[in-house]
Amino acid sequence: MAIQIKTNQHWQVKAKKLIKLEMLKRDIGYRKLSELLLAAGTLETPGNLKTKINRATFGAAFLLQVLDVIGCELSVEDK
Repeated sequence: MAIQIKTNQHWQVKAKKLIKLEMLKRDIGYRKLSELLLAAGTLETPGNLKTKINRATFGAAFLLQVLDVIGCELSVEDK
């Protein structure tokens, strides 16, 4: 049985896809996301958000904050 190693790039792509999918489900664009983040105390322009998300240049805290402000229910379950 071969072991499959998942690189950081693999996880960055998954995180980017997760944000984009959840935004699409809720019909939230970058301008609306910028407004929601501002209401939560984080200043990000729509253009900056688009670049950051498309390049997947963000950390776990940003991922969790975005999912929270767009209304995702977050939970962690054991495999």
